[in-house]
Amino acid sequence: MAPLFKYGLFSADTSLVVAFIIGIGFGFFLERAGFGSARKLVSQFYLDDMAVFKVMFTAIVTAMLGVTYLTWMGVLDLSLVYLVPTYLAPQVVGGLVLGAGFVIGGYCPGTALAATATGRIDALVYGFGLYAGTLAFAEAYPLVKSFHGMTSLGQVTIPQYFNLPYGLVVFAVVLMAVGGFWGAGWVEKKLAASNGGSR
Repeated sequence: MAPLFKYGLFSADTSLVVAFIIGIGFGFFLERAGFGSARKLVSQFYLDDMAVFKVMFTAIVTAMLGVTYLTWMGVLDLSLVYLVPTYLAPQVVGGLVLGAGFVIGGYCPGTALAATATGRIDALVYGFGLYAGTLAFAEAYPLVKSFHGMTSLGQVTIPQYFNLPYGLVVFAVVLMAVGGFWGAGWVEKKLAASNGGSR
């Protein structure tokens, strides 16, 4: 029965070791997929290489289907899975800041760590910027505390918020993924054709 930690299959200390091993594995596969390269990642925003979109959306759909089927089979108790509370306005602003940093620096936090592990200096500099920004936010927190707590929706999922069946939302996301993959492939082909087949 899962989640394993909530059912006491291992201690809090062991959970840190498990998280470390999973993180190392995640970073390894990011690097092997080419996501330790800023050029590869930024190509996403120039629309000439949509690999990041395809991989990340595939990961989301795979995880969603896994959680759904495990719940339906009684293996996973979804009510015990921690949900990050939603604060709509600050999370939208945070997403925009993250996106801007991604475009400018060529990395997101996870890919920056994976690239740093392989010795990339630009990723190391990006990482220092990431930690400096985190420290600056912590120091400035008293000034932004009221904004940070605005528009709280609590721990809510899309099916709960819109009062829709889980299965219907899962099916809609799968259709979105199929449509997104087709659209991404179409955009890549159009740009490749306009560039004379060179990328």
